[in-house]
Amino acid sequence: MREMSTIENEHPPCSHLSDGVSVRLDWQYHDLAHASDDAILEITKAYPRTLELYNLLLNDKRTRALWDMAAYVTIGEMGLNDHGQAHAQVVAANALRMAEILTGNGVALDVERSGAGDRDDAMLVMLAAAMLHDIGNQIHREGHEAYGLILVAPLLERSLPQIYSDESKRHTMPSFILSAIATHDLSPLPVTMEAAIVAVADGTDMTQGRGRAVFELGKVDSHSLSALAVQEVVIEEGGATPIDITALIENPAGVFQVENILVPKVMGSYLREYVTVRVCSLGDDSPFGECVVWRNGHFEEEWPREKEAPR
Repeated sequence: MREMSTIENEHPPCSHLSDGVSVRLDWQYHDLAHASDDAILEITKAYPRTLELYNLLLNDKRTRALWDMAAYVTIGEMGLNDHGQAHAQVVAANALRMAEILTGNGVALDVERSGAGDRDDAMLVMLAAAMLHDIGNQIHREGHEAYGLILVAPLLERSLPQIYSDESKRHTMPSFILSAIATHDLSPLPVTMEAAIVAVADGTDMTQGRGRAVFELGKVDSHSLSALAVQEVVIEEGGATPIDITALIENPAGVFQVENILVPKVMGSYLREYVTVRVCSLGDDSPFGECVVWRNGHFEEEWPREKEAPR
């Protein structure tokens, strides 16, 4: 049986996990995590090894404790956004979604291109890296990528033999996974397409639900206020580029979040030629047109103000 907590929408913020420490999450973010779980399960129907690893991670008490502590340290002790299981599931769902769009448009993944494995193996690499990329935060935010590598390696040594009978894949897949974890904050830069996808997916998790917990704990700055302005992030197949990532914001403060979190990860990775970043206002008092798009190093109106935006 898959281990995952549940919550009713009318309930106050609750703990997403029951192992280890208690971490309070905004119910809206909790619901986003469950929606992400549904998306992962739907996508991985076509990738049995990826699905098997996902269930192994969710049912592993050690892994759940690592997520708990990462969330506790970042939210409770450092006043940062969630970096636990909920964040991991949102990132994983968005990474798999982008990977499906990219491969559907002929973009090659390194696991396949190198001959190390097939599409299922490539998806497993991204799922694992996305789900485990931030557990190093339980030690400290500074250097969390390196700490994460130390913590993730034994998890992979325990779980991958349950999936792969091929010894070469048991040794090769961790290399791709650890590389993606090490580079998810672009320091150093990703060296595989899988790693680039995970890095950008990490940057897409910036909705108001994720930021509300630290705001209610008293952190009021440009990051927390801008996060509260982002209502939703939509990832879909694009027109000019294979992927469109659109942030729907309630007020102009949300532009800061997109420009400082998501845009650098897109522009600093292999995905810069495959992704269009857009911000669309849900408010009537927007200082810009209905939508702005990132072009030439800044946001520009997507359609001239005097013209009606396409439907």
